[in-house]
Amino acid sequence: MYVLAATKPAEACSSPGRARVRVVLVVVVAMKLVVAGVDLETVVELSPAAKAEAAAFSPYSSPSTAVLLRRRVVAWAKETGCPATVRVRVADRSFDLHKDPLASKCGYFSEALLESGDVELPASFPGGSEAFEAIALFCYGDAVALDPFNVAAVRCAAEFLGVGGLGARCDLYINQVVLQSWDDALIVLQRCQPLLPVAEELLIVSRCVESLAFMACMEILDPEQRRDQPGAVGARELVGRRWDAELVKELAARDLWIKDLIALPFEFFERIVQALRRQGMKEKYVSPVVLFYANKWVLSKKTHKFWATTDEAVDGETDANRRAAAIMEGVIALLPVEAAASGAIPVAFYFALLSRSLTLELSDQSQTRLREQVAANLQFARVDDLPLPEQETDRPIADSREVRAVESIVSNHVVSVQRKGAEAVAELWDRYLLQIASDPKLRPERLSELIGVIPVGDRKSHNHLYEAINTYLVEHRGLSGEEKATLCGHLDCRKLSHEACIQAVQNDRMPLRLIVQALFVQQLHTHRAFTECSDSFRCVNSGELVAGAGAYTPSPGCPAIPTSQPLSGSSPYESHHAPRDARLRARDDASDYETASFRIQALEQEIISLKRTLQRHNTLKGSARRDGGNKEPSFRVATDANAPAAIKRRATVSGSCIGSMRWGSQRRCANRILRVFARLAVFGRGRSRGKQSKCRAATEQLNCM
Repeated sequence: MYVLAATKPAEACSSPGRARVRVVLVVVVAMKLVVAGVDLETVVELSPAAKAEAAAFSPYSSPSTAVLLRRRVVAWAKETGCPATVRVRVADRSFDLHKDPLASKCGYFSEALLESGDVELPASFPGGSEAFEAIALFCYGDAVALDPFNVAAVRCAAEFLGVGGLGARCDLYINQVVLQSWDDALIVLQRCQPLLPVAEELLIVSRCVESLAFMACMEILDPEQRRDQPGAVGARELVGRRWDAELVKELAARDLWIKDLIALPFEFFERIVQALRRQGMKEKYVSPVVLFYANKWVLSKKTHKFWATTDEAVDGETDANRRAAAIMEGVIALLPVEAAASGAIPVAFYFALLSRSLTLELSDQSQTRLREQVAANLQFARVDDLPLPEQETDRPIADSREVRAVESIVSNHVVSVQRKGAEAVAELWDRYLLQIASDPKLRPERLSELIGVIPVGDRKSHNHLYEAINTYLVEHRGLSGEEKATLCGHLDCRKLSHEACIQAVQNDRMPLRLIVQALFVQQLHTHRAFTECSDSFRCVNSGELVAGAGAYTPSPGCPAIPTSQPLSGSSPYESHHAPRDARLRARDDASDYETASFRIQALEQEIISLKRTLQRHNTLKGSARRDGGNKEPSFRVATDANAPAAIKRRATVSGSCIGSMRWGSQRRCANRILRVFARLAVFGRGRSRGKQSKCRAATEQLNCM
C-alpha cells in the first residue's frame, strides 16, 4: 500500500501554506476512494517519485496501521504455527499478539510476560491504542509510517516501552522533517499536549517551540513580503480608538503565522513568546501577538459562551471564568509595562483587561500587576477607555466595582512617587466624572469625595469639573444651598476659561458666591485683554518717529523695534522690564482676588443676617395678624403715611434662595449689594486715584443695569 505525504522536505520551509493544501488533497482523495467502494488496502500504481515519497511520509496512517497489524499477526501465526498467546489491553481495546516478537524488541514486555500472558498497560501509557499499534507493528518487523500526526505519540510510547530502535527513527524524522516545516511543527506541538510530561522530557516540545520561533522571526524579516511592521500595524490601528473585540479578531487574521500561534494552548504559546524575545524579535512585533491571544481567549464573548455551554463544563459559567482567569494571569505576566508608551499595545487593551478582571477571580499578585500597568499608562488613556457598568442596577454608578477600581488606580497614581502626566490624569478624571454626574442616584457626598481624589494643584483647568458639577445640579434640582456651596467649593474661578466664566455668571443654578467670584475673574480677564491689546498697539507704533521730536524713546514695558539690526550683539533698545511688569500685574491680580474673596465672605454673612432679620419680621407680623391686633409686635414695618419712605420701599424677602425672589426684589437686593461693595471698596482700598475712579465708574455702570 502507498500513502501520499503531507509535505516535502525541500518545500516545507519555503511554502508552509502549500503543505496545508496538500493535506487537504490527501483527505479528499481518501474520501473519494471510500465513497467509490475502493478498498484502501488495494495497491495503487504510482510514479517512482510518488512511491519514494509515500514510503517516507504518511499523514493518515492510523486506520491502515490497525489493518496491517492484524494481517501481520495472521501471517506470523501461519509461518510459525504458533497461535497468539499474549493479550494486551490498552484503554478499552485488546490485542492478541505473539510473545516472541514483543519480548525480543520491547524491554517492557520482556519483563511483564515472565509472570503472565495477560498484560494491561497503565493509564499513563502515552499515545493510547494508536501508538501501541505502531509499536506492535514495529516489533513484528514491519516499517512504521511516521507522519506529523503520530510521530510524537510513537516516540513517547517507544520510550515508555523501551523500544530503542524506533525511538531513534522518530528523533531523526522530527529533526529532518518536522522542524523544517511550519505546519508540521505546529501539528506535532499540538499533539504533544496529551503526551506531557513525557514529550517535555524527550525535548519534543522544546525543539518545536524553538523552531516555530525561528521561523516566525524569518517571516518578519522576509524581504518578499515587503511589510515594514507586520503584526504591529494591526495593533497601531487600534490606538486612539475604543476597544472592539471583533475588529481585533479581523486584524489578527491578516498574518497567518499570528493566526496559527494564537490557536495554540497557552502553555505552548507562552513558551513561544518567550522564545521570540530570546531570539531577538522586537517588542513591537511580540506584544501584538499577546494582545491578539488575549482577545481570542479572554476578552471574546463568543469564547466565553462556548466554554460555558460545552459538554465538558460541569458548572458552565464558573468553569468558563476559571479557564479565562488562568489564561488572563499568564497574559498579564507576558505584558511589558512600557508597551503602551511605545505604541505597540493600545491603552484601551489594558482597560479592557481591567474590566474583564472584575468578573474573574485573579490572584492578588496578578491584580496588583495589572493595576500597576494601567496606572503607568493612565496619562495616555481616553475617557472612552475607562470602564463603566454595562447594565443598570439599583446601586448608583459611583458605587459600582468599575468606578471603584478606576478610583483606586487614580488614587494610587496620585500618591505614587514617580507619577507622570498629573495634569493629563486630572483632566481625564474630570471627564470621567462628567459621565458619572448624570446618574440620578448619585449622592452629593459621594460626588464631592470623587472630586477630591485629584489634588487641587493637579488641575490646570476647571472647565470639565464645572461641566460635571453643572450636570449634577441639572439632574438634582432639590439640593439645598449648603450642598450646592459644598460642591461648588471645589471650583476655582481663576482656572476657568473666559467662556466658562461667562456661563457661570449667567447660570442661575450656581450659588451667589461663585457667581460673584466668576464675575470678578471675568473682569480681570477683560482688563488683562485690554492691557495686552494696548501694549501690543504701543509696540506696533513705537517704531514711528514723531516729527520734531528728539531721539527715539521706546514705550515703557514694550520692546523696541529698530529699523536696522546690528550684525552682532543684541539690540540696544531691548527692554528687560516687561517680564517684571507682567509678574507684578499677576501678583496684583492674585492679591485683588484674595481680597475680593475675603470681602465676599463678609458680604455673605451680612446678607444672611439681613435675611434672618426679615424672616423674623415676617413671623412677628403674621402672629400680630392672627392675634387681631391686640398685641403689638416688638418689630414691625410702619404702614401709615408718616412712615419713612425707605421703609415703605423695602419689600418682604422670603425663602432660602435669592433666585426665588421676584425681579423687582432681586434688583433692589442687587442695588443694596452694590452699595455694600462700594462701602467695602471691593476692587482695592488704598489704591491709586486712577483705580478708585475706575471702581466708581464700574459701580455706576452696574447701578445703571
